[in-house]
Amino acid sequence: MVDDQTVVREGLVTLLGLLSGIRVVGAAADGDTALAEIARLDPDVVLLDLHMPGRSGIEVAEELTRQGCRTRIVVLTTYSDDDWVFAALRAGARGFLTKDASGEEIAAAIHTVREGQAQLDPSVQRRLLEALDRVPPPAPAGVAGPDGLTPRETEVLRLVAAGHSNDEIAELLHVSRATVKTHLNHLLAKTASRDRAQLVRYAYRTGLALP
Repeated sequence: MVDDQTVVREGLVTLLGLLSGIRVVGAAADGDTALAEIARLDPDVVLLDLHMPGRSGIEVAEELTRQGCRTRIVVLTTYSDDDWVFAALRAGARGFLTKDASGEEIAAAIHTVREGQAQLDPSVQRRLLEALDRVPPPAPAGVAGPDGLTPRETEVLRLVAAGHSNDEIAELLHVSRATVKTHLNHLLAKTASRDRAQLVRYAYRTGLALP
């Protein structure tokens, strides 16, 4: 748990410690301490504030991603404007919640992100979908996209960037979950991405998703 406000940090540590399936192994009040503690404790998930003295939460997320750290990142912040949201997702965050989230919502995000999925505040997800609507339509059938992506793979990638789970993508595209997994495997191979977070960054970098 990383937050520079003592009352917030200690309150969340206490709250999370009462929830089933979650064990809080450490806490930090600034970015540098957070990086040191994450390296020492190797947690599954870090719950990360964005605005802190010294290194910001964005810089912490960027450094963890640069190091290839296995710890997954859930942002919990009062800063929910588009610049912060998209910067956090580009930096490697898989979850984004505002501080008015309930304990159950925070716990759900921790469990979901630990399993490799994305969990976003509904308002954040809505803005991502609105950004997705501004992306130009995929290339016509038979015309390769970046790195040889097919139009269907591009469509799946955009939905991944918008924070949808495999089940949601399957429902939106009217295909099976197995088909979605096949498309994701192709996307990971073609884009040389390690996981969903890298796919999201690829989508923004190539302009297939726009902030």
